[in-house]
Amino acid sequence: MDETRTVRVAAAQFAVGQDRKANLAACLRMIDAAADQGAMLVVLPEFCNHLSWYDDREQALAAACRAGDDFLGPVAERSARHGMYVKIHVTLASGDGPSGTERVTAASLLYGPDGALAGAADKQVLMGSENDHLTPAGEPGPVLGTALGPVGLYSCMEGVVPEVCRGLALRGAHVLLNSLNSFALDEAALHIPVRAAENRVWVVAANKVGPLLPADRVGAISAAMGVPAEALDGAGESQIVAPDGTVVAKASRHGEAVVTADIRPGVAADKVRADGTDVFAARRPALYRPIASRPVPAPAFAGTRAERVDAAVVRPSGSGRAAVEDAARLAGEAAGRGAALIVLPELFWYPGGVLPDPRTPDTEHARTVLDILRGALAGSSAYLACTLPLPAGHAGVLLDRDGPVLTQRQLHDGARHRGWARAGEATALLTYDTPWGRVAVVLADDAVQPETLRLAALAGVDTAAVCLGGAAEPWEYTLGLPERAAENRINLVAAGHEGGAVHALPVEFGLWRSREAPFDGTISTPATTAAGPGLTLAPVRPRQAGRRLVSRGTDLVDGRPWRLADALVTPRPAGPRRDGATHPRTPATEGAL
Repeated sequence: MDETRTVRVAAAQFAVGQDRKANLAACLRMIDAAADQGAMLVVLPEFCNHLSWYDDREQALAAACRAGDDFLGPVAERSARHGMYVKIHVTLASGDGPSGTERVTAASLLYGPDGALAGAADKQVLMGSENDHLTPAGEPGPVLGTALGPVGLYSCMEGVVPEVCRGLALRGAHVLLNSLNSFALDEAALHIPVRAAENRVWVVAANKVGPLLPADRVGAISAAMGVPAEALDGAGESQIVAPDGTVVAKASRHGEAVVTADIRPGVAADKVRADGTDVFAARRPALYRPIASRPVPAPAFAGTRAERVDAAVVRPSGSGRAAVEDAARLAGEAAGRGAALIVLPELFWYPGGVLPDPRTPDTEHARTVLDILRGALAGSSAYLACTLPLPAGHAGVLLDRDGPVLTQRQLHDGARHRGWARAGEATALLTYDTPWGRVAVVLADDAVQPETLRLAALAGVDTAAVCLGGAAEPWEYTLGLPERAAENRINLVAAGHEGGAVHALPVEFGLWRSREAPFDGTISTPATTAAGPGLTLAPVRPRQAGRRLVSRGTDLVDGRPWRLADALVTPRPAGPRRDGATHPRTPATEGAL
């Protein structure tokens, strides 16, 4: 695809109520407004035909749309009138339920410039009460060939977990279209833009404004949830996001709006990050098999996870011997102040964490570094995580005052360590049980892959030590690491050459809050303490990792769409890469028009 070709896309936000005719009028009005601004495509919010609140399944069935009916027919006609693509989301009834009965799904529909249905995708991950009245998808949504390029459809809660968007991107989508029905502020701040950045695709996302619940129910629901009534309105902030996570257009939190941007879909074919690593080629599908398997309990933790322990990010100054001595001094100070876990940047004594001569890693010097760091822990119960060039390759090491207790081989190849890290020989993400929680050590090239921390969550990890290199892209700090903590319910202690943070699981989580801590507008964002140079101490909460229900019936980890995640674990045939190597080839389209 031509990377220079530009198309204009739009996201429309507006209010939806219980009046079907008024809702249709609002949809048509917003389609017209997007066309007036020259958009080739417009995305509308989730549940455009009716509020997503129902008394029972019968009411949901009565309110649902049907193919070509008096709601969808006019939308298709308006799409043809303007010669544009329209992505709309509705509850949809079809006659393929058990014994010929009708079932109702939450459906994303894309109408083409000719008014014909170009493709549809049922929602895979239902949120809260949606589980009471709607049926989840039985198959993954298609990647659709359009004049914009390959497009994927998803909605709301499907973007709070990583699997749906990852699967669409792996199957070739360059533009993802997201319809939302959300009052959570972290949708716009975190969950929407991270899906663009981690998959290097465009995302066009449309949320609602105005009440999301029936007027006669708001008071009771507000009291039951501990959420102010005004906080139950749609949070707006519809947006268009570039493949590097940059938000190129965004609406306000309140008020009807259409936002547009001129995008270049073809640039999403490039999966090479700034350090030269093709992040899709570096994936290890065989390692991710647990993600696409039926949920099973993680191995039991023998002790009792602590409610709170202190963690430390250490970012030493200088390089070489000076950096090692500074790291030991800071680690000793952290241990003396009671830190349970101390994390250092990847290969911290080398500038940028890159070996000066990767052909001959100085493993003897690495052992000396390890001994110096171990000495800094003398007399303490602290654990320290760092990475070292070992004879077997690049590895993360967790050590206590007696020496290493875990050695984690690098799992994914990266351009910075090409030729000596030998990531393909590593076969598993390892864990270690401390007296206060279960820990994993994650290397920089592993942290950039969403699947790595998903595996950690499935293994029962509550705290991950992340050792970042000097080539981390900005989105990894601002979006990637907070999202890994949020979507997996894992504390992250991340140290990098250029930054770092402690991302702690909050005590209050999901839609249901205590009276002491009223709803703050977020559903899963961690409590973040940014790390400056030197030593940063902040608490983490291992016990909170056991709480994964973001709403009734919606588990962030075990509720993942594992049955529909084959794309994550299916190796793809190799194709040519810009540097002469190979990368897995993704089909340009699926279900092309």
